[in-house]
Amino acid sequence: MIKIYRLKGIFGEKGAKHGFAIDVRALKPEDAKEKVYTDIGSKHKCKRREVQITSVEEVPAGETTSLLVKQLSEGE
Repeated sequence: MIKIYRLKGIFGEKGAKHGFAIDVRALKPEDAKEKVYTDIGSKHKCKRREVQITSVEEVPAGETTSLLVKQLSEGE
């Protein structure tokens, strides 16, 4: 069954660090991490080594902050 995970961390090079908290749908936490690496890498041109994920937690469908994730989860 697909779950919703909230991943928090930082990304960027040297002095320019940016924090993030992203909700993604995935089967397991490892898949959620891959999705975040892919999304941040494509949007911000960061390499995987520049992305540090500090926490991964499962969240209920009603508590997600992402409108897209919430809409996709309503049908289940």
